[in-house]
Amino acid sequence: MNFIAAVDQQWGIGRNGSLLQPIPHDLKRFKSLTLNKVVVLGRKTLNTFPGGKPLPGRTNIILTRQEDFSAEGAIICRSFDELYNMLRSYSDEDIFIIGGGEIYNALIPYCRTGYITKIYKTYPADTFIIDLDQSPSWEVAATEGPYLYKDDIYYTFVEYRNKQVLSLP
Repeated sequence: MNFIAAVDQQWGIGRNGSLLQPIPHDLKRFKSLTLNKVVVLGRKTLNTFPGGKPLPGRTNIILTRQEDFSAEGAIICRSFDELYNMLRSYSDEDIFIIGGGEIYNALIPYCRTGYITKIYKTYPADTFIIDLDQSPSWEVAATEGPYLYKDDIYYTFVEYRNKQVLSLP
């Protein structure tokens, strides 16, 4: 599996259910990497999408504890066990974890590749993911950039590899 996220210098990913700093180049990269793939996300993350609708051109798997939740065009899983069973029916390299924080932190250890957009700025975040730079099982496989967005926002695309991928339970 893979995951994709944009992080600030403290590995923050969001605040009040929104991205810390939407960057058009990053959003285009997100789309190109996830198009025609399987995306796994939580219900709260889905609510942040335009119209609260699943992403087009992808198989959307939504993890939620809400028994009565439904989303047209999406697969709903109501537990991690149900999610793990569902993920086994897809090719590992086609799966992308896309948020939010609880989903990332639970599933990152099962991912082989992390696609991170590092934003060289600190924002008042309320949601964070595991700092891969501090994790001995993750190593940098490739970097691209830095790029400049607006006046003072620099960012780099960093691809990480997990040397100790866990098998799904």
